[in-house]
Order: sequence, then structure tokens, then C-alpha cells
Amino acid sequence: MKNLSTHFYQELGKLFFAIAAADNDVREAEINKLHKIVKSKWLLVDEIEDEFHTDAAYQIEVVFDWLNNQDDLNAEACFNDFVDFKNDQKHFFTDSIKKLIIKTANEIANSFSGKNKSELIMLAKLDIELKKI
Repeated sequence: MKNLSTHFYQELGKLFFAIAAADNDVREAEINKLHKIVKSKWLLVDEIEDEFHTDAAYQIEVVFDWLNNQDDLNAEACFNDFVDFKNDQKHFFTDSIKKLIIKTANEIANSFSGKNKSELIMLAKLDIELKKI
């Protein structure tokens, strides 16, 4: 597997925040699910470290939590930032990475009383975007 970059993980943080914030409300269950998946799945993806010598996959949580603490929940802007990154850095998006992104996004959306309409729309857009690669 190609080594991913810290920036890649930061963009995933934006994407997963966008999924959680699609309904304008990030719930504790969604935050907890993200942290659990980062630890159980994303830390195993590669050995990249950030400038603080911690696994770069933790950047997913850092960016997600930072965005969640902002006053302006702009899920659409975060989603679009991720799509722009994906279009510029297609080489990061192997089949296994795309599957893990979809799985993570679905688990976050499912973590609080199932998927609502806003989340379903964003998940469908994500699926379409990842199939373009």
C-alpha cells in the first residue's frame, strides 16, 4: 500500500465531519464511533507519523474534533474540500482505501439512530465521487 500523507488524513477528518454534520448536529455517538474506527482500522493502514511522531491517522480525529468545536458547521464545504483533494491526489485512493472510507462514513452515519435523509444524500454523493477514480 502506498504511504499516505498527513494531509490525506486531515482531509478524511473533514469528510467524516461532513458526514456527521450533514444534519447540522454532530452527536456524541458519532464522535465515539469515529474515534473507535480510527483506533481499530485507520491506525493499521500505514506507518506514517506526523510532525509530533504520532501516527498520522490521528489527524482524522484532530481535524474532526477541531471542526466540531467551531461555531459554523459547514458540512457541504468540508465535503467539497475532500472532493477537491481526492481529484488532485487520486493515487492515494486505492480500492482498499475507498472501501475503508465508505465503511467508516456509513458507520458514523449509522451510529445515532440510523441514517437520516441528509446523511443518505451525502453518503450517496461520496459513493459517486469514489467511483470516479
